[in-house]
Amino acid sequence: MTRCPAAHPDDPTPCDGPPVVMVLDRQNAGAKGCEHHGARLLASLEGGRVYALPDAPDGAAIRVFKAADGIRPFPWVEDAPRTRPDQLSRAEARSLRDIADGR
Repeated sequence: MTRCPAAHPDDPTPCDGPPVVMVLDRQNAGAKGCEHHGARLLASLEGGRVYALPDAPDGAAIRVFKAADGIRPFPWVEDAPRTRPDQLSRAEARSLRDIADGR
């Protein structure tokens, strides 16, 4: 079985269904992806955006957006240290900023 175009070649995880979203980078280059790989790709992009494909189930883009918030960039790289804010998930980085700001 072939994987969706959003799946990184080094990412060993399988697709969770057919492509249902389009993930775009800042230059509007994009890839169609299943929800799983769409979220992993979006988490790895600065300034990325996600849109549902015309035949996507309701809420697909929102689920991908929310999932990406808790995924660290390039999650298939498991032996890299994750110490800088840009190496953490957006949720983790936001939590650190809140702590630093005394919230």
